[in-house]
Amino acid sequence: MIYTTEVQHMCPIAKGAYHGPAPIPEEGKWVQAKQISDISGFTHGIGWCAPQQGACKLTLNVKDGIIEEALVETIGCSGMTHSAAMASEILIGKTLLEALNTDLVCDAINTAMRELFLQIVYGRTQSAFSEGGLSVGASMEDLGKGLRSQVGTMFATREKGPRYLEMAEGYVTRVALNEQSEICGYEFVHLGKMMDFIKKGIEPAEALEKAKGHYGQFDGAAKYVDPRQE
Repeated sequence: MIYTTEVQHMCPIAKGAYHGPAPIPEEGKWVQAKQISDISGFTHGIGWCAPQQGACKLTLNVKDGIIEEALVETIGCSGMTHSAAMASEILIGKTLLEALNTDLVCDAINTAMRELFLQIVYGRTQSAFSEGGLSVGASMEDLGKGLRSQVGTMFATREKGPRYLEMAEGYVTRVALNEQSEICGYEFVHLGKMMDFIKKGIEPAEALEKAKGHYGQFDGAAKYVDPRQE
């Protein structure tokens, strides 16, 4: 280490008491984090690319500084899905610091990683006060049955009004309108369930009907429209 001449000619003064870093909450404990292996936690973060064309929700489960579980969900950009596939292979097994300084292929995923890092190292994780943290595999519970991301897609114009295309429940097939042509309910297909039925040998047409559901005042509506065609 090189010191400037001014520092070399200074007289030494004792530093005094060492209090250490402030403890942060981690998985039901208060931890003085001094190295990367001191960090544990389960949390989510959102990232976006420079042109803001797409976004990524990243979920990590970190144990003793190592990423043991990663869930990468993307929306708005077709190329980002391929980036997510690569990122899912890249992230697992890395330390938090390695992941922060690794090219995760997509700017949105890189940004999400940065946001997660801030939450984790400052003790702001979802599992901060959960004793022992969350089990590896916990992020799959966010996806529910069928293991599909919860996506909402709506389209609207001033001229023709709103169109519900996809809800958390699934792909919207019909929208119910009341006497004033206002939306009062919708019919949906849970695509995850439909694919599970098909994998079990059920014919696609029957699987489609079995996976349908509806929400709101759907029964007895004045009119039903296909949001993609009418």
